[in-house]
Amino acid sequence: MLSSKTIDSVVQDTASNPKHVVDQQSQAMSPIPQDQDQEDIQTKDLEGIPEGLVDKAEGITVPTVREDGMRSPAARNKKQKNVAVLTSGGDSAGMNAAVRAVVRQSIARGCQAYIIREGWEGLVRGNTTDPTPFTTPRRTPSASANQSPVLQPAKSVSFSSLPPSKQMDLEKATHELNEQAEEDFEKNRVNFTDPSGVAPLSNAPLSFGFGELLKDGAGEGDIEEMQAHGLQSMVIVDEEDEKGKSLKGRYIVRVGWDDVRGWLGEGGTLIGSSRCPSFRERSGRLQAAHNLIKYGIDCLAVCGGDGSLTGADKLRGEWPSLMDELLVTGKIDEEQRETYRHLNIVGLVGSIDNDMSMTDLTIGAPTALHRICESIDSIASTASSHSRAFVIEVMGRHCGWLALLAGVAMGADFIFIPESPPETDDWETEMCNLLQSHRKVGKRKSIVIVAEGALDRNLKPIKPDYVKDILVDRLGLDTRVTTLGHTQRGGRPCAYDRILPTLQGVQAVQALLEATPETPSYMIGTRENKIIKVPLLEAVAETQAVAKAIENRDFATAMSHRDSEFREMLQAFQISSSLAINEEAPKDKRLRIGIVHVGAPAGGMNAATRQAVRFCHHRGHTPVAIYNGFEGLLDDNVAELSWLRVDTWTTRGGSELGTNRTLPSIDLGSVAAGFQRHALDGLLVIGGFEAFHSLMILEQNRANYPSFQIPMVHLPATISNNVPMTDFSLGSDTSLNALVDACDAIRQSASASRNRVFVVETQGGMSGYLATMGALAVGAVLVYTPEDGISLKLLQADVEFLTKRYSLDAKGKSEGRLVIKSEKSSSIYTTEVLTKIFKEEGKELFDARSASLGHTLQGGTPSPMDRTRAARLALRCMQFLEQHAVPNSQTSSIAHRGGSGAKHKKPSYSTETATMIAIRGSKIVYATMEEVLKHTDMKLRRGKDEWWSDIKRLAEIMGGRQGLISS
Repeated sequence: MLSSKTIDSVVQDTASNPKHVVDQQSQAMSPIPQDQDQEDIQTKDLEGIPEGLVDKAEGITVPTVREDGMRSPAARNKKQKNVAVLTSGGDSAGMNAAVRAVVRQSIARGCQAYIIREGWEGLVRGNTTDPTPFTTPRRTPSASANQSPVLQPAKSVSFSSLPPSKQMDLEKATHELNEQAEEDFEKNRVNFTDPSGVAPLSNAPLSFGFGELLKDGAGEGDIEEMQAHGLQSMVIVDEEDEKGKSLKGRYIVRVGWDDVRGWLGEGGTLIGSSRCPSFRERSGRLQAAHNLIKYGIDCLAVCGGDGSLTGADKLRGEWPSLMDELLVTGKIDEEQRETYRHLNIVGLVGSIDNDMSMTDLTIGAPTALHRICESIDSIASTASSHSRAFVIEVMGRHCGWLALLAGVAMGADFIFIPESPPETDDWETEMCNLLQSHRKVGKRKSIVIVAEGALDRNLKPIKPDYVKDILVDRLGLDTRVTTLGHTQRGGRPCAYDRILPTLQGVQAVQALLEATPETPSYMIGTRENKIIKVPLLEAVAETQAVAKAIENRDFATAMSHRDSEFREMLQAFQISSSLAINEEAPKDKRLRIGIVHVGAPAGGMNAATRQAVRFCHHRGHTPVAIYNGFEGLLDDNVAELSWLRVDTWTTRGGSELGTNRTLPSIDLGSVAAGFQRHALDGLLVIGGFEAFHSLMILEQNRANYPSFQIPMVHLPATISNNVPMTDFSLGSDTSLNALVDACDAIRQSASASRNRVFVVETQGGMSGYLATMGALAVGAVLVYTPEDGISLKLLQADVEFLTKRYSLDAKGKSEGRLVIKSEKSSSIYTTEVLTKIFKEEGKELFDARSASLGHTLQGGTPSPMDRTRAARLALRCMQFLEQHAVPNSQTSSIAHRGGSGAKHKKPSYSTETATMIAIRGSKIVYATMEEVLKHTDMKLRRGKDEWWSDIKRLAEIMGGRQGLISS
């Protein structure tokens, strides 16, 4: 029998410290025992409120039913979602970013988050060993003062065995706790169906202790095995490891906010991926369903290829029959079947081949393209040095996206892709003739790119070694073969493979929470610059139709299943690599097209110029380069460009033509005279806001200067991405990658110091695009932009957030954190001032440093995305000019003016012939200057309706600021 003193101690401790026991336990990996009464189970609901105070040390259970017969708020809240995410099939860079986004967005929306290790295999296996859950303790400045005394082990005692007086005291305390729980529940309640809602981070543990194991690849460590082999010194690293944390035999793991920190920049998938033959059998899917029910998981996000996503939809389709079978076999009861009647599934496409139909881009494809271009950049220099030919094999079994875009980005001579084999059966002669024509005009190197699934029109595989033999035997070229292999899969994800998976992961959670039994399983994809969701089975069916069409030698159908970007890139490559004269326009239709760069340099300018020049030569037009902007035109610094002259420009950063911010208004008359002198029939202006402003000036003065009555088109190129009406400008992706590289290095320093905040200043002018998207890509916790500015009130809240955030970190394991500030966010609160404020207010919790990236964001080799986008958009621009231009336009304009007394028709022109090419959501459009001006803030030099304005809030949600401020 327990003493009265012990019982009093239990009651007092329970009443005064209701969360004492909860803070000592973790529900991270423990399924609900099916043979245990649901009323006696200690759980935490959506708001982290205990549903029954269970003290296992003393064996006392406080009832969860109130005196009025109603269940406590926690017991009534049955709608909390448990969201799990797994990666399956081949790995790809960006998968970790997707997992991180799903986990954090789920927690932010008031759900519990789980990761499933080793893909479908892990879901089938479940947890085969008892968990060793461990929640990272929260550290507060006054933690030691507020901690309740630790209860000493004692004999077990039930509630009914307590004396009546003590039962009454305990029931009274329980009633008071339930009343407080009711208030807390209503106060902190989160409607997970509201996409704008953000749950307080205090609702759930920040960590369950497994994040670092997963990141370090140490999750499979077997403590007993290592000790048995005399490796005790390698087992216990610190005090926490004495608990024996290990993930061996455990595949379904609950994770907290901090368990996925630092994952953005990691390649591959930290939660593992594997092929799973057993999941293809119904018995395997039955076991997977059982494991999902064990852990209460009713929402599943699957990141993988078409095979993985097909399996996901099959699981959902069989779900009702699987529930029936589990009920018949006694593995679940009626209540469980009713609770988990429906399984919501969403697909995220992870594939470096970019082989999924109905989406423009898959997770991992941009990074794989980066790896390929980095390799070929290195190969190209040695090829040119020795005048060699290189045959390079890249991945792509049923899809030639990597080979095609690498060919465009690198200026390759010939490519082989599965969807579009060479036109003739004698492709060997076709290839040799093309390469020989390139050599005849003076090209020193030859690059041939072969997709691993390349075929000829008779479905005979085309192998790199055979291509090499042809080049050696027929052309006598010194030829080498390079197979890039799995280097394409690895490495840090590029900026876009951090941003895209994050945006898609957030959308995936939204799709799961909105799903109903009637809605189909969706796949999250992208079209141009819009995140979309499409029926998963339709996308898979269309993807498989490509392989079937190739097998049937129906290559036209195979190409039809590819998106418009793929087809346009193929056209751009064919035009840029061809020297054939049979595509030339008739002589009386040939044009002189001017090309000028205006504004600051940006990656992709040279690639766009190269494509424009190659188009001109392909069609028989004359490309006229205007060096050094409109100043160069006034100085008559103008020259025609040859086909060979621009051959290597695609990989060069900056502006080979030279650029400045001078507008044509400096001397409109002289600019008009320059147009006449060089007989320009059309004009391509490449640049940023100044380029748009220049074109607007020219268009507005057409009535006064007939020389300007030619078709003109603006191709946006600026790292700031501040040109109105377009979602993307050339150079912005290159700059984002430079920012990511710099911030990754800075984060290393900050994290090594454990408690350091770095304020990183970026360029961008009056546009916060670079800072906002950069913050999302590097996982910054705060971001300051010119659009929102900086106020004293905002700074106070941000200092409070940083203080709270560092106080919650486990002692000695604080994370280095980044704050991204756009250069013109505030003229008062400069980077230096912010750093001093953070340093002063951080006191002993955290330190602060600053770094200004400056013009490093403008330079460097253009990213593959900027190169390929430049080629595609430049092709569109040249096609626009060719469609609207008239040969000898300047001669006609002179004739129109004529001499005195002569009768001439008033020249006719349309505002539709002075446009800007723009990416708007899922479309590419031509916008007139009048349309663009309506969306422009000329004073602030940016658009009025920026598509990325909501990304700033998302970046701060992913960084934890919104959730912690909500707390």
